[in-house]
Amino acid sequence: MRKALFLFLVMAVTTLQAQVPDFKFSEMEYTPQQTIFRLFAPSKAKGIKVRIYKEGVGGKAIKTISMKRTGEPDMWSASVKGDLMGKYYTFDMGKGETPGVFAKAVGVNGKRGAIIDLSKTSPEHWCCDKGPVTKSPADLVVYEMHHRDFSVNRKDAKYPGKFLALTEPWAIEHLKELGVNAVHILPSYDYGSVDETRLKTGTPQYNWGYDPVNYNVPEGGYSTDPYSPEVRIREFKQMVQALHKAGIRVILDVVYNHTYDIEHSNFQRTYPDYYYRKTTDGQYSNGSGCGNETASDQPMMRRFMIESVKYWINEYHIDGLRFDLMGCHDIETMNEIRKAVDAIDPAIFIYGEGWSAGACALPNDQLGMKANINCMPGIAAFSDEIRDALRGPFSDDKKCGWLGGKAEKESIKFGIVGAIAHPQVDMKKVNYSKEPWANEPTQMMSYVSCHDDMCLVDRLKASIPGITEDELIRLDLLAQTAVFTSQGVPFMLSGEELMRDKKGVHNSFESPDSINQLDWSNKTKYPQVFKYYQDLIALRKNHPAFRLGDANLVRKHLEFLDVPESIVAFRLKNYAGRDDWRNIIVVLNAAKTEMEVDIPSGNYTIVCCDGQINEKGLGKLKGNKAVVDAQSALIIHD
Repeated sequence: MRKALFLFLVMAVTTLQAQVPDFKFSEMEYTPQQTIFRLFAPSKAKGIKVRIYKEGVGGKAIKTISMKRTGEPDMWSASVKGDLMGKYYTFDMGKGETPGVFAKAVGVNGKRGAIIDLSKTSPEHWCCDKGPVTKSPADLVVYEMHHRDFSVNRKDAKYPGKFLALTEPWAIEHLKELGVNAVHILPSYDYGSVDETRLKTGTPQYNWGYDPVNYNVPEGGYSTDPYSPEVRIREFKQMVQALHKAGIRVILDVVYNHTYDIEHSNFQRTYPDYYYRKTTDGQYSNGSGCGNETASDQPMMRRFMIESVKYWINEYHIDGLRFDLMGCHDIETMNEIRKAVDAIDPAIFIYGEGWSAGACALPNDQLGMKANINCMPGIAAFSDEIRDALRGPFSDDKKCGWLGGKAEKESIKFGIVGAIAHPQVDMKKVNYSKEPWANEPTQMMSYVSCHDDMCLVDRLKASIPGITEDELIRLDLLAQTAVFTSQGVPFMLSGEELMRDKKGVHNSFESPDSINQLDWSNKTKYPQVFKYYQDLIALRKNHPAFRLGDANLVRKHLEFLDVPESIVAFRLKNYAGRDDWRNIIVVLNAAKTEMEVDIPSGNYTIVCCDGQINEKGLGKLKGNKAVVDAQSALIIHD
């Protein structure tokens, strides 16, 4: 039934695509002799103008040109003779001016498109820049960060809160020392909630950036000069280049599912109501929970998303994309994006939130929901199963998970295998999902916290009354051990290696720096925590049994052991990835007391015990019994 529906959708999409105007998705094409403007707008519209400005903000238009219909449906064009380099432009349909939907450069606050020479925005040796090679997404260790969080409180930062902070030696050294090889950067395109004109006054402004304005331009608030269109582009490229030189891939957080609002959005001002879904009663659908929901199933919106993704990859050398509320986008669009990306570089990683924030105007079986990941090969989704099983449900900060004593073992097992079918996982006992949703373990993001929730430290404090600092550290490390020894793609929130907290705030999207900034003094205060994270990441990277990357290999080599409810234990058996680590046993103990478990008889080397990791060995263990310290992990190999 699902296959038949899928084929029907493909045929329907092919028919719709035939109706889309065949043109290069560029609203402005510059030459020294003339500049051509194109706009996708209703054929019945009247009086569409292009206005040319000398500055990016303020002043009157120095030239106004009427646009004319072309021979293609819903296409308008105008040409302006002469050299417009350095000028700014807007389209005006009588409902407010807009830089269009595909501006590649803008003035301050993104109100006007800018005419610049993109080739002059590239740093030296940009043509040779390439992201580090990864053979499989399973090899990635993803570190989610916000530009301002990461650097604004760093005393030796020359560019706190800016793109350029990630080019500075202290930042690069920290990431390399930790061992991550991919950074997932929260929205870095031009967004609406920060007034870039106030930056020169030093007025602190904070937002995560999930309020898109211009999808294809870097955010001016993270540049050293938001008034210069070239600066934000060049500095973003310098950031990417520096991370690539350090062996770190760059993943962009993309938010195509909604706009900052409807009335003032570039979509609405160019083609009213085309880019948004509506409910059967004519209201704007709100699957995003932000007041609107874009229509990825509309041919031109689909094309916009595909061309936007390609542009970020080709112009900015992006290595991966994280789709915000991917459950709002239709399956066909996501598969078309994967296809277009594969034509550029199949190693580019795509993942997203496999849910929406509300009911969408399309039925769930047509959307990029987690349950439909098996219809989207090469695309991954976050596992809220392992996340909430470990620390408690997203919906109630005070409820604990397995770390606090709740029976959630089967859900953790499901996360450890990478959300695939496994004979030892009883899906009837798994939270949220009653059948496996991933075809391959690399389609599951394994994590315990991210930006849009309490960070791990705060969640443990909120859900386990009276927790001591020793317990807090032990459970923090135990949670991440489950994440990093799972077969999915591991993902962590920046600062968790520093025992980060956000003063208990669940949704800090516009909280001040005092809530969101990293406390870098914690690196000295909790050296054992950073060391454990560092060694845990190295353990995963050094031993391929933890990242098999193939569902059949996981089913063949990963075997769960029969242990009490407060313990999750598994063996990675007979995997020839490393001869000296032929069999690996991982035992995770959430109980407040040490526990004895049965293990296959053998002569073992202990490499993780009681909050310490040493691959060379912490001791020896012989026989068929193992004792695991309270609230900690034991990892041994023969």
